[in-house]
Amino acid sequence: MKRILIINGPNLNLLGRREPEVYGSVSFEEYYPELQRAFPEVALDYYQSNHEGCLIDKLQEADGCYDGVVMNPGGYAHTSIALADCIRAIGIPVVEVHLSDISKREPYRRHSFTAEACVKCFSGYGLEGYALGVRELLGI
Repeated sequence: MKRILIINGPNLNLLGRREPEVYGSVSFEEYYPELQRAFPEVALDYYQSNHEGCLIDKLQEADGCYDGVVMNPGGYAHTSIALADCIRAIGIPVVEVHLSDISKREPYRRHSFTAEACVKCFSGYGLEGYALGVRELLGI
């Protein structure tokens, strides 16, 4: 059985409440069981942190334990060279997800340092982006 880790970065614990016109009105906790049902053949685990170092620690821990990671780094996508370096350093593929289309957001949100280190980036698909990320890692 494939093992995939879902990682959410800062402020994604507020999904469903934070700017619903941009990020939607469903929390990740509400969506996660739906994602699990969509991939019964995959062991999915979930982690969220608002702290950059904790996200780096989790990515490093995932190396060798998971077949891949689907990560929404939140605002760290646009600022964190450290996260990008970590993604490059580990031996498992990471797919980046953004709920909104970052190419159509504020200028400072249009570039993702972390996406440059990932095997693929899905931006603007809402919560469905996580399923797209899992499919990418499964090769389906």
